[in-house]
Formats: sequence, C-alpha cells, structure tokens
Amino acid sequence: MSLSGLAVFVVLAGVLSFILLVVAIGTDFWYIIDASKLERLNNSSAALSSHSGLWRTCRRESKCFPLMNPFWYENNNMTASHKQLLKMHGTFVILLPLSLILMIFGGMTGFISILARTYLLLLMTGWLFLFGGLVTLTGISVYIAYSAAAFKEALCLLGRNNLLEEVDIKFGWSLALVWVSFIAEVLNGTASPLSFPASTAPDKVPHDCTGVLSPQPT
Repeated sequence: MSLSGLAVFVVLAGVLSFILLVVAIGTDFWYIIDASKLERLNNSSAALSSHSGLWRTCRRESKCFPLMNPFWYENNNMTASHKQLLKMHGTFVILLPLSLILMIFGGMTGFISILARTYLLLLMTGWLFLFGGLVTLTGISVYIAYSAAAFKEALCLLGRNNLLEEVDIKFGWSLALVWVSFIAEVLNGTASPLSFPASTAPDKVPHDCTGVLSPQPT
C-alpha cells in the first residue's frame, strides 16, 4: 500500500512537531539574559549572564542549578506574587509534556487508521494533533506571561527600573522550536482527515454488469 504526497506530508509534520518539542523541552535556551554590558560597567569578574530552560538556569562558564520545584515548596516567608509564579511554572511544565503525550496517541491512531483504512481513526488523529497544538499554544502563552511576571518581580526586588538599559533580555531558540512544533501540529491536524481519500480509501472492486441489460431468452 503506497502513501500519497499529502499522507507523507502528514507523517513528516507529525514527526517534526514531536522531535522539535522534545528538543525544546530538554534544552535550556528559552530565556536568555545577556549582562555583558553590566559586567563591563561594574568591572565584575562574576558571570552575570545566564540562559534558562523549563527546569534549570545556567550561568555562562559555570554549572547549572535547578529551578524551585513548583509542586513541592515551603509556604513560609513566600509572597503572593512568588506563589503565583510557581503556579504558572507548574502549569506550563505540565502542559508541554502533555502535548507530547497527545502527539504519541495521535501517531498511534494515525498508524492504525492507515493499516485498517478507517476514516474515523484518521479523523481522531487530526483532532488529537489539533488539541495537542492548542495545549502547546496555551503552554507557550503561560510561559511568556510567566517570564514577564518574573522580570517584573525581579525589578521590584532589585529596585531598579532602568535594568533594561544595562541588561539584554530575550527569548531563545528553544522557544522558537516550540513555535515551529505548534505550527507543525496544526498542519498535521488539519491535513490528516484530508489525506484519507488518497492514502486509506479501500480499493474499488469493479462491478461486473455483464448480462444486466442483455435480453432475456424467451
């Protein structure tokens, strides 16, 4: 059984979205702080620049250290804003792996639908990938809001509103991979049901009409 071009595109989009999201979750370049200008101004030898992921923060030329566990922490001496940050952190570290799980189930149903030539399973595949894309988009949105709130909290603690003049803060390539993964998920979910006629439709059995219109013997 051969696959059509659209079916091959659906498979590649699904594999690409899964791989990119796995790489993004496992890397530490979601949020990059470049404090080289501040280091030069203060003549500091300490490394102030860092790059962060979902699980840890890494200093340049030094070891990484884990972020606070958002599911297990002490409530003593913790402000309401800090608790809110931990809740947001716990939200996106659940949503993004959940999107991976949805893609795994979507890939399984898609594979079975091709073997069984069942449109219902292929439609379910599309829905799973579209729902996974929605979960990914929600996780991205929560992470961006979390980053903005964390930066605002840092400014409040440091008492320096002009910090951006000395520090360059930007999102890294790990977040860019998640955006590409989200686009691939949506494309897969949209194209999966459309690939049914060319890739999974059962072969038509020619109908023998011989004798249907032939005159009957008297």
